[in-house]
Amino acid sequence: MLQLFKNGTIYTMEQEDATADAVLTSNGKIKAVGTEAELSALAGSQDITTIDLNGKTMFPGFVDSHLHIVGVGETLLKLDLSEMKSRQEVLDAVKKKAQELPKGEWIQGDGWNENQWEDSSVPTAAELDEIAPDHPVMLKRICRHAVVVNSFALFLARIDEQTPDPEGGVIEKKDGRLTGQLKDQAQDLMIPALPPIEDEYIQNALRKALEHAWSLGLTGGHTEDLSYYGDFTRTYRAFQKVIEEEGRPFRAHLLVHHHVIEDWHRQGHSFRSGSRYVEFGAMKIFADGALGGRTALLKNGYADAPGEKGVAIHSPEKLKQLVWKARQYDMPVAVHTIGDQAFEYMLDAIEAFPSNGERDRLIHAQILDEELIKRAEKLPIVLDIQPRFVPSDFPWVEERIGQDRMKWNYAWKTLRNRGIACAGGSDAPIEPVSPLLGIHAAVTRTKPEEPGTVYGESEKLSMYEGISLFTKGSAYACHHEHDRGVIKPGFAADFTVLSSDPFKEGPESLLTLNIERTIVDGKTVYSRPV
Repeated sequence: MLQLFKNGTIYTMEQEDATADAVLTSNGKIKAVGTEAELSALAGSQDITTIDLNGKTMFPGFVDSHLHIVGVGETLLKLDLSEMKSRQEVLDAVKKKAQELPKGEWIQGDGWNENQWEDSSVPTAAELDEIAPDHPVMLKRICRHAVVVNSFALFLARIDEQTPDPEGGVIEKKDGRLTGQLKDQAQDLMIPALPPIEDEYIQNALRKALEHAWSLGLTGGHTEDLSYYGDFTRTYRAFQKVIEEEGRPFRAHLLVHHHVIEDWHRQGHSFRSGSRYVEFGAMKIFADGALGGRTALLKNGYADAPGEKGVAIHSPEKLKQLVWKARQYDMPVAVHTIGDQAFEYMLDAIEAFPSNGERDRLIHAQILDEELIKRAEKLPIVLDIQPRFVPSDFPWVEERIGQDRMKWNYAWKTLRNRGIACAGGSDAPIEPVSPLLGIHAAVTRTKPEEPGTVYGESEKLSMYEGISLFTKGSAYACHHEHDRGVIKPGFAADFTVLSSDPFKEGPESLLTLNIERTIVDGKTVYSRPV
């Protein structure tokens, strides 16, 4: 069946200001781009469905280059702490939930962020014990690199003052007593105590996440979920069932955590194998933690906490071993690297074991220096950046790192100007999944609620560069630059239709315009309610 998209502003994104009058698609592919008359003549006597854009603006489908899509769905199912503005508000929410649930049932929440609170002290196990003594409680920090739990949860996990810190993790203590905070790999100590995750839970979270993503204009995402919900097979099966068997089209590019890589390999999978909608990507590794909890690994330590340098999830030698393992499976790596020391360790590992033509991905790349950027220029890598980290992390990150060390940090414009490929993601559920918020952050470097304060004026991207992160950039990061990311014959018929033109309306319109329609493989998966 032919489809003709017409009567709107259509940005092909092949280059800046490139537009088309109409687009003809067939069987999920773009057949031709041109005028309405040309495309109608090309269709001839074949049946054709006309989609009138009614003056709206169409782009190649927006794709998030780094998120945790099942985790997005979980936030829609669990206690959502992400918008809470004080520690007391979090405690009140837990207390209310404890009153609603039967004794002994787990209370789990996501998204607390002490940097948003006037009182930035983190809830403690003792405080949670007081308000929920009959429930095990586990609350994840927004970065997902720390949790706080109560004594009931610690008891179930068999964690006490004598439990040693695991490699790459911290069991926080104060005056020799447990505070309830578990950082990075120490969080894994809770896994045996948690209630079993049912298949239907994973599938339901994915269903909710896809509906939410479509409503925000996303046609796909590069997601990392395969090691968090039991075993590799059941999570992969959820993607197959929900996306393919149930007919919910979404371009899911699955990063494969090194913890499950052996299961993945034994089942006969390979890099970029899969199906029309669900394919496998790079091997995922964590090199360090996050800035919020001071676990990102820094060369010179934290300016606001002398002596602290963060957490190395793996030693430099272990990182090299993991990269070597990926190369044995003909895979690139995708590595969480927030701090400059973690970034340096990964450059060392990639240089020691170069890829065979595949592009490695360094995720976040927030804290850098000039020498690291010079080295990165010479490698076939992609940086998966999260523009929304600018409004979330500033101004507190300047105090945490030190004003005199900020020149090369969150330096998106510098990275692009130096020829380093960048792709745009949200890291949702850590940040909102909306690509429009990511684009707004990239082009304004402001907080939506404080439009007058710009954080790093010289690092602003143009509107074209910002939108490219979530179209061409995401396609390039997963080796799909030849069939996705632009509106061009032979490319996927994936489109995002906006209510107005951000090129003409300006950056602030990104905060108020609507997603009119989301199209994947030629199928409309979301239409804005009238």
